[in-house]
Amino acid sequence: MLKTNTMPRILKWFTLLAIILPIAVQATWSYAAGWPSGWSRADWSSTGTLPPAASSPEALVRIYAARSGRWKSIFAVHHWVVVKPAGGNYSRYEVVGWGTPVRHNNYPPDGRWYSNDPHVVHEVRGDEASKLIPLIRNAVADYQWQARGSYAVWPGPNSNTFVAHVLRQVPELAAEMDPAGVGKDYLGPGFTIAPTPSGTGWQISLWGLAGAALALREGIEMHILGATIGIDPDDLRIKLPAIGALSIAG
Repeated sequence: MLKTNTMPRILKWFTLLAIILPIAVQATWSYAAGWPSGWSRADWSSTGTLPPAASSPEALVRIYAARSGRWKSIFAVHHWVVVKPAGGNYSRYEVVGWGTPVRHNNYPPDGRWYSNDPHVVHEVRGDEASKLIPLIRNAVADYQWQARGSYAVWPGPNSNTFVAHVLRQVPELAAEMDPAGVGKDYLGPGFTIAPTPSGTGWQISLWGLAGAALALREGIEMHILGATIGIDPDDLRIKLPAIGALSIAG
């Protein structure tokens, strides 16, 4: 039997090692790297990692993520969706925190976000991408928090809530989001049950402030104040607040 003071000790060390320490490490890294003083001074240009649409005729779907802007970069990344039909042009879909939330082609498809280079979270090419693009566009149009003023930095709905919605509406993508996507687990007010973004399991959420998930792709997750703590056996990774995913494969 556990001693009466054992559980508080476990909770203390869990809080220190799994929450406070990762946030402190990411905060130190972000501060050392620096960030633009404002929107107008940030770099939003293309990274040049996507070829011109005319020279790449096959269909493409990509989910991108990049560190968010200024102090938010300590805690979160910003996700967006890029699609390109066979023989067509790129379209970038995302949600922003000013004006009408849902935006189309406001920035280059592979552009930087507040000067931060993006990374590819998920990719589908060819015939499979061609089948998914109409479903993705329908999911974008079906996003429930489209109205001006509906965006909320925390706990959501925000840019990551939007991409998570698209993925849940198109489970054929089987895409797992970056764990640092604060807002991805916001499902609306109250107690809610829904598929995980990958569509390979289920999650519960209480106003986006507390919850949990169990899925083949995401693994086992706890959601605390919008942050994710978990282990992903599928990819041999652990998930920590602010930092995101760390490989344990060596």
